[in-house]
Amino acid sequence: MSGDDCIFCKMVADQIPVTKIYEDEIVLAFLDIGPISDGHTLVILKQHFEKLHECPPQLLGQLASCLIKIARAVASAMKPDGYNVLCNNGRAAGQLVGHLHFHIIPRNSGDGLFSRWPAYKYEEGKIGEIATRIRKNL
Repeated sequence: MSGDDCIFCKMVADQIPVTKIYEDEIVLAFLDIGPISDGHTLVILKQHFEKLHECPPQLLGQLASCLIKIARAVASAMKPDGYNVLCNNGRAAGQLVGHLHFHIIPRNSGDGLFSRWPAYKYEEGKIGEIATRIRKNL
């Protein structure tokens, strides 16, 4: 997806209205129009990158600095028991908009969101093989 076809890029260009929480020259944060909790906020870079690993480290660092400030503001305003910060990369991971973005999702005890984490144990020897494959790509 190019920036021309991207709904988030259109939001950055003020072609689509959003309820802005924060904006500077690099980052835009706004309330999700399909929230899973009150205060569910999206934080994006204004520049178009689809996935985390495609983003230059310096820009990601600037976004992270803003992400901390925005998460603090959401937590202070909404008074949740906790919050998730999520970044889905690719359709299989749940990324519905092909523009790098982070969700700040206020959480309360017993809210039922993400109630099951499908953890499992590696088969004998598999964890070492996977670690080796990943390290070779660093």
